[in-house]
Amino acid sequence: MKLIEIILIGISLAMDAFAVSICKGISLKKIYFKLAIFLSLYFAIFQALMPYIGYNIASTFTDVVLKIDHYIAFILLSIIGISMIISYKENDEYDNDISFKTMILLAMATSIDAFAIGVTFAFLNTNLYLSLFIVFIITLILSTIGFLIGNKISNKFQNKAKLFGGFLLIIIGIKILIEHLNILYVIL
Repeated sequence: MKLIEIILIGISLAMDAFAVSICKGISLKKIYFKLAIFLSLYFAIFQALMPYIGYNIASTFTDVVLKIDHYIAFILLSIIGISMIISYKENDEYDNDISFKTMILLAMATSIDAFAIGVTFAFLNTNLYLSLFIVFIITLILSTIGFLIGNKISNKFQNKAKLFGGFLLIIIGIKILIEHLNILYVIL
């Protein structure tokens, strides 16, 4: 696999993490650059960890994971999105929950697809560690940017941005579900 192909895979894998980091940035009252980087590490680590696991497991459990990964991502993102919407209705305060549990759930939800990429890396004899490093760096950069953009949006639009962020997380979950179930293909 060529370097440009690995970079493009890294960018495509990071897109969900980028979108979710924007949503989470919206819900935070204030985020500083160092905090944005720290929170982005959750996404970057999981985006690199899942292909590593997929590469090492290769095809042993691939069929099982590929059958349910989209449901898991949909459920996790929907729960977090609904939580943001509910907290919007309850009060006008920010949701500063950046607990380990919350961030791990977000990171897992955005990185489940990366497992299949790891399997692909194994079949194509890709340089695993170079690929994981590239995926890690791209995700770290895009997620950091996402947190900062989200927080800027939040500062301008206050609590309405949190409501938007909750709906956006649910939409991302639905998008993942539709893509994996090929619903659009069946409809068209």
